[in-house]
Amino acid sequence: MRDKQCTAEEVAAELRDGMTLGIGGWGSRRKPMALVRAILRSPVKNLRVVSYGGPDVGLLCAAGKVRELVFGFVTLDSIPYDPLFRKAREQEGLAVREWDEGMFYAGLQAAAQRLPFLPIRAGLGSDVPRNDPALRTVRSPYGDGEELLAVPALELDVALVHLNRADKHGNARYLGPDPYFDDLFCLAAKKRFVSCERLVSTAELAEGAPQTLLCNRTMVDGVVEIPRGAHFTSCAPDYGRDEKFQRAYADAPQNGLLSRLVSGSEQDYQAVVQEVS
Repeated sequence: MRDKQCTAEEVAAELRDGMTLGIGGWGSRRKPMALVRAILRSPVKNLRVVSYGGPDVGLLCAAGKVRELVFGFVTLDSIPYDPLFRKAREQEGLAVREWDEGMFYAGLQAAAQRLPFLPIRAGLGSDVPRNDPALRTVRSPYGDGEELLAVPALELDVALVHLNRADKHGNARYLGPDPYFDDLFCLAAKKRFVSCERLVSTAELAEGAPQTLLCNRTMVDGVVEIPRGAHFTSCAPDYGRDEKFQRAYADAPQNGLLSRLVSGSEQDYQAVVQEVS
């Protein structure tokens, strides 16, 4: 089995202008924030970002890295709406495809199964198709003849996810209450990178409930060990959300932290964490 260990900088270097980037996690929970910060420090731009969004989306938008966003929501959980994303959407003409959460899930499923689309009822009768005129409907070929929304596959060039434990081969486990959809992000992508809180042996990784082994080595191209790599989002049970830092992030345009968060080094970020804490 191949050793797939790499650095955050090497992951960021895999991205090219205009690529479609999928980011796992959910809102302000278990986001691969250290990998996102590496992207902020890189020259890449014009990304199409696919995410159940949180501060990953807010920071990438604030740094001018995002051309288009496909999302089910962009929230900080304890703060309902990410203010950096709000500013980008209201003032900077960000292209968006705002889908129902179920539609988003179906798009990832379609890409993971190498299908062009999946039919779904979610979204029918709502304003989603009106606001996204590129969406199409299909009619059931069976006797019911039901009209369904055809959700296109969310095919990704690169996927980034953060899990609690991993081995050097790319097998990875979550320890918290929810897998989110990190496995689908990996299956929907051409290249897949996992950051983890701690790198362990394969034998140690195999201990515990089999269903929590969310990613296996065939779904992963690189592994980065980054303790607290999801900060300031939560990574239960290793740590909770840093609410104090999240409040400072939400006020970043007013408190002078914005430039240090979107364009500083990793050392600058850690310095801000110390100051806020």
